[in-house]
Amino acid sequence: MNTSSNSNYQPPYTITPEILNRVAAISEAIGRLTVLTDRARALRLRRINRIRTIFGSLAIEGNTLTEAQITAILDGKRVIASPREVREVKNALSAYERFDTYKPAAEKDLLEAHRILMSSLIDDAGIYRRGGVGVMAGRQVIHMAPSAHQVPHLMADLFGWLAATNAHPLIASSVFHYEFEFIHPFADGNGRMGRLWQSLILARWNPLFADIPVESLIFEHQAEYYEAIQESTRETDSAPFIAFMLRMISATVTTSAPQVNPQVSPQVGELLAVIEGEMGREALQAILDLSDRKSFRERYLRPALADGLIEMTIPNKPNSRLQKYRLTDRGRLWRAQRRHP
Repeated sequence: MNTSSNSNYQPPYTITPEILNRVAAISEAIGRLTVLTDRARALRLRRINRIRTIFGSLAIEGNTLTEAQITAILDGKRVIASPREVREVKNALSAYERFDTYKPAAEKDLLEAHRILMSSLIDDAGIYRRGGVGVMAGRQVIHMAPSAHQVPHLMADLFGWLAATNAHPLIASSVFHYEFEFIHPFADGNGRMGRLWQSLILARWNPLFADIPVESLIFEHQAEYYEAIQESTRETDSAPFIAFMLRMISATVTTSAPQVNPQVSPQVGELLAVIEGEMGREALQAILDLSDRKSFRERYLRPALADGLIEMTIPNKPNSRLQKYRLTDRGRLWRAQRRHP
């Protein structure tokens, strides 16, 4: 990271073959996940993953509340825990509620998010630090951040670069995260803010990242997270941190995808391959060149319905003459995986 204001600042990072391969793999995995269009299911996932995100990000900072306790707080229930830890959770819930309103390249939004995230926890919530700060590992200082008077210039450079860069968002978000942690612009809350802002940058590339809990996986690999930051600092190149973050994102995207059993009968596979939008029985039989109604129902329709791969448009009237069938999330994902194994 440089130490003087420069509107053309370019953070130092190298694009390695691993980074390129990770970007390609994540992009493909995200493409598969976008077949999930069922809104009710998406909202359920958003709630679950938002809780996991907040749990992971706060646990990295030493918060001991469980996912169940965070869920209880979200539901307005009282939990037995330290007031500070409860406040951290409530603040994080408030900050993530405003997630969709923040703009990644807007410095004022970052300051506002920090103000919400650290409200009643530190005196300088939403304000860049006024003193020196070091990152500690036990009693050892592992990183001495730039002096306080440099912070506004360094952050202006970083936001200027983010607004202008044409780097892939997977790379740009990781670079921003590393540079943010290097500057350590706040008296406290830098880790959770860096992770929040990386998620925000990614979510503006693909909305699915608003609900993919990368933080929970970072928590499971906390030592590697800090080691990647240190290694990038030693090398004056954020490539080690970029590679680490992309490994975490890749693993999270993979585990976020619902599991689909690929073992379907050839007949069901044929049915899934031809359904487009909502289609009636006669249209489906015609496109499959099938004349036997009973055979179609027993070998194609019923198994596909039983496996949750298709659904009725009028489920409470299965024999309606207006009945049509459409793919479910599971069916769309099965078909996507067949096309792009």
